Formats: sequence, structure tokens, C-alpha cells
Amino acid sequence: MDIFQKQIIRTETGSVKWDRTKEVFGTSDVLPMWVADMDFEAPQEVKKALVERVEHGVFGYTFPNAAAKEAIMKWTETRHQWKISSEEAMLFSSGVVTALSVVIQALTEKGDKVLLQSPVYTPFFTMIEENERVVENSPLLLEDSRYYINFEDLESKLSQPEVKMMLICSPHNPSGRAWTEEELRQIGDLCIKHGVTAVSDEIHSDLMLFGKRHYPFASLGKEYAQQCITCIAPSKTFNLAGLQASAIITENKDFRDKIAAVQHKNGQFGLNAMAITAMKAAYETGSAWLDQLLVLLENHTAALTAFIEDRIPEIKVMKPDASYLIWLDCRGTGLSDQELKHQLLYKGKLALEPGPKYGSGGEGFVRINIGTPLATLQEGLLRLEKAFR
Repeated sequence: MDIFQKQIIRTETGSVKWDRTKEVFGTSDVLPMWVADMDFEAPQEVKKALVERVEHGVFGYTFPNAAAKEAIMKWTETRHQWKISSEEAMLFSSGVVTALSVVIQALTEKGDKVLLQSPVYTPFFTMIEENERVVENSPLLLEDSRYYINFEDLESKLSQPEVKMMLICSPHNPSGRAWTEEELRQIGDLCIKHGVTAVSDEIHSDLMLFGKRHYPFASLGKEYAQQCITCIAPSKTFNLAGLQASAIITENKDFRDKIAAVQHKNGQFGLNAMAITAMKAAYETGSAWLDQLLVLLENHTAALTAFIEDRIPEIKVMKPDASYLIWLDCRGTGLSDQELKHQLLYKGKLALEPGPKYGSGGEGFVRINIGTPLATLQEGLLRLEKAFR
């Protein structure tokens, strides 16, 4: 059986996606297509590596060794033409959200402003606010179902002396927009000009679709690499989020030293044995699996788009450049966000991410996860249609 069509029962496994719908949505009688993990088994080589590690039987203190770091460096160079200078450029974290929190603590002070561009990944807001920093928003422009950067507004905001850091979502979540090389250089030039540290969350960068290319921020040139911190992980790419492994990469030694000091202060030391094993195996052996996944995601995107255009034309699909998350513009339904949520949950029996979670500009949108077997996607689309009929 095709591993991407295999139906896997995920309930009663502690799955956030499948076992917490009652807590999150107020009802368990729904098909969950919300949180960003996929319903696919990890690559066979990753499973094999984990089994071998378990059979070893000793689970003492571990650290990301040279082999794991080499796997990451080879992966970024092969897939994205980004050559990381050395192993010393890498630190490790249990996840990208944890990494964002640590970086904010390390490189800004309480009361400083941290810039983001809404609508955007919800933890960008929470990590800024919960670390007692101030959100500075430069909203994205929406034109013909595609987001663009308002560079005039961005420079106005970055020029404020209180703005010390910019969080960049690249590729963008929730829309799947891949920023062009030119756009990223413009951002980088502004950050350098105004002395703002750029933090690039590139967790979806391996999931490029339809011939689009990802440009790692740090690959644009030495001056950009010195101005930024990059966060990556195998979690979205290979469906390994529950194993909690990510890398923080920066060529700036001062940044690294400050980040490492905060990690030490917070009692964060290395990664667990299973995380290291899975991360190394995924980056060493996962290319073929990923290439098959990308074909499936392109087909799923086409199927979803055709269905909605034919059966629910009042909804507009924002075609993604990357990822298995699709941003749906439901403003044409004339429903409020509360009405959208109610219709989806209680009429369609479908759990999607509500747009307002992503800040200003998310009103009237929902995010759907298509990282699931075709049969589940088809069922989800029928429920989506039912919600609006």
C-alpha cells in the first residue's frame, strides 16, 4: 500500500490533532484538519533508525554529535544551496517555538519592540508578548489572493529605535507564500541599515511546491548571514513534531554566545536520544520520501482547488508556494468569523484553524491541512461544502 494513502488511526495516541478537539473546539465529533502535522508515517529509514536505537537499550545523556550536524549541513547545501560555514554555527532546541523564545530573550530586552507581519503564525505573537516584549506589526498587503510586503511601512517600523528584532516567516504560514530572493534582500538591507536582528523561521522550507525555490535568508551573502538567526527543523518535513528537534543556525558568534547563555540559564541542554536519531536519519535518508510527498501535496492542492472552484465558489483558495497548509478566503460567504466557526464545526463537522488566530488580516479566513490521505481530504472537502450549503 502507498504509505501516503494508508489510513492510520491516531486517536488515543496523545495526538494534539486528533485527541484534543474537544478541548480546543468544544466538540469531538469533527474531522480534524487543523494543527500542522500530517497523517502519514515517517520515512521507513527513520523508523528503522529509531528501532535500532531503542534496541541498543542504553539511554544516557546525549548530544547532537558531529554526524548529526554533518547531516544538517549536507541537507541545507543539497536542497537549498546554503553552505553553513561549520558545525560551530549550530545550536539545538526542542522546537522552533522554543528557539524563538530563547532568541527573543537573548537578543532583546523587556520593553523592546519585535516586528512581525500579520497575518502570521500565532506563536510569533505569544513568544513576543509572554517574554514581555512589544509586538510591532507591519501588515502584509493582500492583492489578487497573494500576499506582498509593504516595504514603505516596513522601513517606517524598522527605523524606530525601539524595534530591535524582526521575525520572518519564510515560507509564510498560513498562506504558503515563498518570499523571492529580491524581497528577502530588501528585508535584509533594511535590517542592516537600521540595526535590527532578523530571525528567519524556515521550518516549512523543505516543502516547496510547483517548481518554487526557497532562498535561505543566511545564504544571500555574508552581511545577511551576520545579521540573522535561522530556525529549521525536520518536524514539518518528515512529520516528526512529537520527537522535538530543531536547529538554531547563525554565523554571528556574538549571537550564538548570547543564545547559548540563555539556554544554559533555562536549563536547556542538547536534545533527547530519539530526537537526535530521527533528525540525523531524516536528513541523511529522507530525500526520496520527501520527493514523493511533494508530488502528493501538489495533487492534493489541485484537487482541493478544483473542488472549491466548482462546488463552493464563494470561497477563494490562496495557492501555496510551499507546505501542506492552505489559506482559504471565506469572506465571500458573508459570514462573520463566529458564524464561520459555527457552520464548520456544527454543520460541516470539520475542525479548521480560524483566521483571526493569525492576527490582523486573518479575519474571514480559515486554514486547512491537506497533509492527509486522499480519502480523508475528499471527506474533508465534502464536509466543507456541507458547512456552506
